[in-house]
Amino acid sequence: MSRTIEISKYKDNTHYSVRVVDGFGQEHHLGLLGITLEMADIDDKANYIWNNEVKQEVSSMDKAIAECVKMDIDRGVEPILD
Repeated sequence: MSRTIEISKYKDNTHYSVRVVDGFGQEHHLGLLGITLEMADIDDKANYIWNNEVKQEVSSMDKAIAECVKMDIDRGVEPILD
């Protein structure tokens, strides 16, 4: 998986959200450009994340939800995750 810096803006929003994706595909929200961080901070924070990458373990809750979804699919029921 490639490392990326993603800067996005939702429709009608006045600020840009900054996210970093590490080598494991895990997303890290850095903050809002112009509010909690400046352009100069982005590179430093991204490099810090990339230099300290650790694959996070799947939580017990995530495993339980995945198993419930699998059981629904096996029974022919469409899972609802709202």
